[in-house]
Amino acid sequence: MLTGKQRSYLKKLAHDLEPTVFIGKSGLTENIKNELETGFESRELVKVKIQEGSELKAKETANQLADELGAEFVQAIGRKFTLYRRSHDKDKQKIEI
Repeated sequence: MLTGKQRSYLKKLAHDLEPTVFIGKSGLTENIKNELETGFESRELVKVKIQEGSELKAKETANQLADELGAEFVQAIGRKFTLYRRSHDKDKQKIEI
């Protein structure tokens, strides 16, 4: 569980990030979850954008994915949301919180 200060710090880091995962009208597929897993291992902080054709809501989707993938919800703004999970590989851990 993130503290308020940790969440604030991660929001600051996420501000300049471009989305690396895009969810389309197919919804949450295994490919989306695999892409998030890869993102967590390489970057730890992942920004996701829900495309216009999708009926999903950002905050609900973010919380669902966080639960399924063992990640932390950072923020949701509009159709974008950010998740954080520390990399399992100590050499790839970049974010100190």
